[in-house]
Amino acid sequence: MARFDGQPILISGAGRGLGEGIARHLASEGAIVGVADINQDSAHQVVEAIRAAGGQAHPYGGDLGDRSQFFSVAEAFRYDAAAPLRAVVNNASVLVYEPIEQVTEETLDRMLSAGLKSVFWGVQAFLAYRDEDQPGNILNYSSPVAYRGRPGTGAYTTIKAGIAGLTKVLAGELGPRGIRVNAIAPGSVPTPATEGFVTAEQYEQRAKNIPLRRNGTPEDVAQAAAFLLSDEAAFINGAMLAIDGGIIAAG
Repeated sequence: MARFDGQPILISGAGRGLGEGIARHLASEGAIVGVADINQDSAHQVVEAIRAAGGQAHPYGGDLGDRSQFFSVAEAFRYDAAAPLRAVVNNASVLVYEPIEQVTEETLDRMLSAGLKSVFWGVQAFLAYRDEDQPGNILNYSSPVAYRGRPGTGAYTTIKAGIAGLTKVLAGELGPRGIRVNAIAPGSVPTPATEGFVTAEQYEQRAKNIPLRRNGTPEDVAQAAAFLLSDEAAFINGAMLAIDGGIIAAG
């Protein structure tokens, strides 16, 4: 039996990049995956690929920074999966790198909505539609920038540091209810979301400074996420798992 056989797991921002990688991997291990993304076409494409590979998945479009839309997605997934949720992966975010004096109110609002507000709504929606007879899982997506002062990442770092702190709070708050809350901090993983901010040459240079001397892959992240969501991690709660080849550790 696969580790997540028949378990409904909802993933935000799963229409591409790391979210897509996690969705594909969990589906390959038997999960019923809810692929939610602001780009509904992307969500449908990911679901089609999962189904073509023999997995189970359902697509949903919506602005997950909007509480009512996140709840609507979770309710629809609960109905489509024909079972209450076992986990939620709060992966959605908007990535913008720019000097602090260039950050606009519009950009900050958009990043806070997608990257931080959606985490609150994802947790609330999970609590509303979870299987209360089974252990629950919440997996948040932080970043090595939450631990390192990288110039030009003021808004993004603030959001990811907030998620790191919120993860610890929720681990203590929800643990007594049988819900584990952890976070992953992927570092230097080329995806479509980073193409406009990090060039191939910059990624090549980054790899030279990473202790393992390579950049990460979506599968590296997906395997680590699957571990934290699995029963193998049953006593891990409130952890931040760095998936970065040693970036945080090496400073």
